[in-house]
Amino acid sequence: FLTIYAANYPSALLSAGLFWVQDRLTDLFTWLHAPAWLHGALVLGVYRVLAWVVSVMLPPMAIFFPLFTLLEDAGYLPRVAFMMDGCFRAAGGSGRQSLTMCMGFGCNACGVTGCRIIDSPRERLVAILTNAFVPCNGRFPTLIALISLFFLGGSLGFGRSLLATALFLGCILFAVAMTLLASRLLTATVLRGQLSAFSLELPPYRMPRVGQVLVRSLLDRTLFVLGRAVTVAAPAGLLIWILGSISVHGGSLLTVLAGALDGPGRLMGLDGMVLLAFLLGFPANEIVLPVLLMGYLQTGSLTDYGSLAELSAVLTANGWTAETAVCMLVLCLLHFPCGTTCLTILHETGSARWTALAAALPTAMGAAVCMVIHGVWTLLG
Repeated sequence: FLTIYAANYPSALLSAGLFWVQDRLTDLFTWLHAPAWLHGALVLGVYRVLAWVVSVMLPPMAIFFPLFTLLEDAGYLPRVAFMMDGCFRAAGGSGRQSLTMCMGFGCNACGVTGCRIIDSPRERLVAILTNAFVPCNGRFPTLIALISLFFLGGSLGFGRSLLATALFLGCILFAVAMTLLASRLLTATVLRGQLSAFSLELPPYRMPRVGQVLVRSLLDRTLFVLGRAVTVAAPAGLLIWILGSISVHGGSLLTVLAGALDGPGRLMGLDGMVLLAFLLGFPANEIVLPVLLMGYLQTGSLTDYGSLAELSAVLTANGWTAETAVCMLVLCLLHFPCGTTCLTILHETGSARWTALAAALPTAMGAAVCMVIHGVWTLLG
């Protein structure tokens, strides 16, 4: 509740402040008589994407990681690892993997670095390669928006909240099941080996050291992830602006690329613009939906929706149905890690090959599940 709902308030304030700066930068470029392409590339491209990523990513992480670290410091989380070991051993992993998955709900990059707590190199690698199956907080807004638009029907009041909660929980359980399946596939193929013995000294319950926890979680996790996200988001912002602004054959490069991806998209029950939005959302999952709206509305820069009704109107006008929403939910849960997580996987494993596998595995499973859903949906009419 605190991570998803309460973070909306500081996020809105931070967004207002950063986009106020964007307006002042626009005034500055106008005063300097700078060419329109320079203003577009630097302000509407690089700065706008950076502001979007920071305002959406920072508040949830700044709330989630201190709370998560408080549970860790209080002695609760080691007991979770102990209780979950039997389940994860059946999938070829370690009970400690459950903790790295929980950390992945805040940010998959932090979940990957958290895999250092797993002693066995093989089981640590399994946890690293499958962490992106767990949806980070950057994917939560998209999941919640799609559930609210397409699957709640005419339910009202408490019943609506209860149904939304059940559907969201279903998405999380599906992600956990796919994580265990992927772990089993890896340990039965490329990461075969003997299971390690699970030894864990359970610390006593104690009052957490709040000051130390705040410093450690904010510096070691929140700012660490944000720094890497900014590094990836800046060049991506320039690329997104170029694709949305340069015209080719009467349409933008964005439209042309979406058209090229339309064939594979239709096989998955989606369209080319959705696939392109996921590809351009590589810097951060938070911008997938804004890129999709940018493509549908042809605005030339990232676009937000004012309300769910506006979002519904745009999606419906572009041919979305309940099937499209289901496939979008699946692909939101099962696709390649964001750029920050990929950089972290590369750093932790020291191998481009393992990083490529970490990106290919969830993407392949997501595409396969979407094609199955589309096939069944078509057969059932």
